[in-house]
Amino acid sequence: MHVLVVGGSGFIGTNLSTELVDRGHEVTVLSRNPGDDELPAGVETVAGDVTDYDSIEGAFEGKDAVVYLVALSPLFKPKGGDDKHLEIHLGGTENCVKAAEAHGVKRFVQMSALGADPEGPTAYIRAKGKAEDIVEASDLEWTTFRPSVVFGDGGEFVSFTKKLAPPYITPLPGGGKTRFQPIWVGDLVPMLADALEDDEHVGKTYEVGGPEKLTLAEVAKLAHGAEGRSVTVVPVPMGLAGIGLSIGGAIPGFPMGADQYRSLKFDNTTADNDVGAFGTDESELTTLSAYLG
Repeated sequence: MHVLVVGGSGFIGTNLSTELVDRGHEVTVLSRNPGDDELPAGVETVAGDVTDYDSIEGAFEGKDAVVYLVALSPLFKPKGGDDKHLEIHLGGTENCVKAAEAHGVKRFVQMSALGADPEGPTAYIRAKGKAEDIVEASDLEWTTFRPSVVFGDGGEFVSFTKKLAPPYITPLPGGGKTRFQPIWVGDLVPMLADALEDDEHVGKTYEVGGPEKLTLAEVAKLAHGAEGRSVTVVPVPMGLAGIGLSIGGAIPGFPMGADQYRSLKFDNTTADNDVGAFGTDESELTTLSAYLG
């Protein structure tokens, strides 16, 4: 199978490309600035911007399947404002679906997000929900993944947490009680590859997470504890934190804003973890503490 991995030079994409090559597939990575340093030998690269259809259309020729991984981080305020979520997540998806249909691509695997909803509480969640609607309305054989936060070498979740919650004494909105279900990238990418290979996953949406549901405070303590540092959390009322982040978001260069505050008001966990659809039990998945050592 010849697979086009859109956004394949990023954290998840480089891991997925390695998994696909190991399984004997031909892989082409499409991204704005593709580099070969982190990609396995034999992977082809092509430059293109998903918001510019003409720059990417040709990359879909002769491909059997597409994996769409392009995403802006929900952890940081995007440069250009929240409209960037629509431009990248919705507009980019529309262009890739259009190109895939034009070139007779059969399979389309989409990386979405837990809670994706066109009417959701954040710009990120709304854009992801609208993108899902585009994929599901297409003529493609689609599979959608909604993962919780993904961790691993090169990922940003652990480093972001350490910045948001510095060691020793750290103030956190609501005491850091927002819950996450971190899944290791090494557990996630085989599921993505299975979805490309197995027809039983066509037309399905999977919510996936790791074996533990951890609060932001617990993640901070694990991350710093692995480096021999302690963390004492000082709760900041959510209302006060919202005012602070909203004001900070208006300052050029400030990394967080009102949308990130709203994302801390709801948990990032699965109702029913769908990893079992891929022959995996939650108990077999890598915990964050095991990864951190």
